Amino acid sequence: MPLIRRIPKRGFNNKNFTTVYLPINLSDLNLFEEGSTVDEAILRGAGFANGKKLGIKVLGMGKLEKRLTVRASAFSKSAREAIEKLGGKAELITADVA
Repeated sequence: MPLIRRIPKRGFNNKNFTTVYLPINLSDLNLFEEGSTVDEAILRGAGFANGKKLGIKVLGMGKLEKRLTVRASAFSKSAREAIEKLGGKAELITADVA
């Protein structure tokens, strides 16, 4: 067997350094009252964001029907447009890395 096939394949891998977010859909945000501020603590308390990830990403799946101020670590382009179209705010926050 050739030497290259006998040597273990190890080395640098970018997977260890990627940022993984918990996804939240726009349709999930309709649970909250009109004009309220929705942040990570509120989403975790409501049971939408369960897990040990670095932040929350709001995705554009579904339809948002209320004007909200949403504070999250990341937004998809369609989610940001849908929030701002109704007069709400999409605010970026930084994840607390401990």
